Amino acid sequence: MDLQHLLIPAAALVASLLTLISGFGLGTLLLPVFALFFPLPLAVGMTAVVHLLNNLFKATLLWRHADRGVLLAFGIPAVLGALAGVWTLDRLGHMAPLYHGMRKEVGPLAIAIAVLMVVFAITELAPRLKAFAFAGRHHVVGGALSGFFGGLSGHQGALRSMFLLRSGLGKEAYIATGVMIAVLVDLTRIPLYLRTLNTEALLHEGPLLLAAVLAAFAGAWAGKELIPSITYRTVQWTVAVLMVLIAGMLVAGIA
Repeated sequence: MDLQHLLIPAAALVASLLTLISGFGLGTLLLPVFALFFPLPLAVGMTAVVHLLNNLFKATLLWRHADRGVLLAFGIPAVLGALAGVWTLDRLGHMAPLYHGMRKEVGPLAIAIAVLMVVFAITELAPRLKAFAFAGRHHVVGGALSGFFGGLSGHQGALRSMFLLRSGLGKEAYIATGVMIAVLVDLTRIPLYLRTLNTEALLHEGPLLLAAVLAAFAGAWAGKELIPSITYRTVQWTVAVLMVLIAGMLVAGIA
């Protein structure tokens, strides 16, 4: 069995557990693992497939707790933002590499994703920034921004969390509403990804994607059981540190 068939499902399980509790993490942690073995645009598409199916699974567990008003106010701008993000991803992905890293060439897309990961990691590690949250009236702006970065690289959860924290939602409603918004973004971006990706390569990796999806389901189920007892801070630090490490791998041309 190849290393990728062990590492990718393991990463999907851990990342899915973390993202259910923290509000983000699956795409952030899983994308660089896919990128170790596949070209970055294909890695983004494969990550999005796992992300969508995992979110649909989580939605079946949590949808009753979602706040419909916040979902509509935030979700519609998020869909429009995702369209712009996918367009930007396509443009960056076709640009010439900037330099040759330790293992592969590094282009503008890898640099952009690495910068986003570091920015969101700093947001998690800095107490003042983490305490910052936008008022509920900024749902349109928050939806558009998180949707844009979701379409570009999958990094939608951290921004979404900053805008939803002051929406007056309880823990279950906050998590469930975030999951439903993520589903809307995924349903927007994945069909557009498929128009530009090598679909034959995607189908060829079907067994690997299935293993990653099932592992993510297991992580989501475990995360749901842990929601009442676990604190956010431990998860936030874990995700933030991993984001910085992975960003460094992208810039160095390792991932």
